[in-house]
Amino acid sequence: MLIPRRYEIAKEVLLTLIRDMKFGLVPNGYSGFDLRPLYNSADASLLLFEAVYKYLKYTNDTSFVKGIYARLKTIINAYKNGIDLENNNIYLDEDYLIVSGTPETQNTWMDAKYGDFAFTPRNGKAVEINALWYNALKVMQEFSGICGDKEEANTYKGMAEDTKISFNNKFYNKKRKCLYDVIGDSRIRPNQLFSLSLTFPVIEPDSEIAENIMNVVDKKLLTDYGLRTLAKGEQNYVEIYEGDPFKRDASYHQGPVWPWLLGLYYNALKNMRDSEKNKSKKQKLIEKIEAFCQKTEETFLEAIDRDGVIGSIGEIYDTKSPYASKGTTAQGWSVAEVYRIMLRM
Repeated sequence: MLIPRRYEIAKEVLLTLIRDMKFGLVPNGYSGFDLRPLYNSADASLLLFEAVYKYLKYTNDTSFVKGIYARLKTIINAYKNGIDLENNNIYLDEDYLIVSGTPETQNTWMDAKYGDFAFTPRNGKAVEINALWYNALKVMQEFSGICGDKEEANTYKGMAEDTKISFNNKFYNKKRKCLYDVIGDSRIRPNQLFSLSLTFPVIEPDSEIAENIMNVVDKKLLTDYGLRTLAKGEQNYVEIYEGDPFKRDASYHQGPVWPWLLGLYYNALKNMRDSEKNKSKKQKLIEKIEAFCQKTEETFLEAIDRDGVIGSIGEIYDTKSPYASKGTTAQGWSVAEVYRIMLRM
């Protein structure tokens, strides 16, 4: 809604989510049967801070921020004190990192579940939840300043600093030179890109760690059609999305390529470019970004005339040639992120 300047609709979306907040959680969807809000998500409320911040940058609508500031504070306090709605099991641990989920709960975007079985529960300290938590604290530091709440601004600044130190100490896997997907789980997944792709990256974009993360992503996860949800060779890796509902759900986030993840990759590269002080390295990043944008454009201008719904982009793709389109034939976040890359936005 922001890129095409549909600002009023963007505001309505944000206000709808905030209106339906429950115990610090905003809905991650609405039931197709009775339109009731759904709350099986540890990331939706934290993603809200990034969305509001981007809305502010596009519109300079500080009155909107002031109007919802108290509600945003409610979210931070709820995550800090604990939320157990829908078995989300969210709380701030003593090391300043967020814990979420249970072995039976699917409350990250990797939410495949069949009956009572969650295929990728990712319970514990998940990498993107904590990158989003840090980002939310930094956003609230700025919003507190806008609202003239200097004491709270200092509180959020301190919380963010503590989170960043703990994150950098505990999430970096020195052996594999990338981030743990969940602390204790060294399988290589794309969720680590949240650490570099948000407005306030919890990993310094000009650091050696950032360079190592991107090298691993380039080698293990990146394809022309998106990023693999699990690196080839890892336990439970699946190349082809097929079979009955159970088999499809079992493979949904265990390898199949998702186009929307290209947006995280793109943002990470831009943050690295903008923070790089070495002129030679900066130029290489500029060239890498442009080559990536051109390749993405070529790939999907061909795909939209060939796969699924003509003129749109599918939800997922198989992980090997011919990279067949699978899942939903026209997927909103696939379209949004791919076209944002084409527009160099």
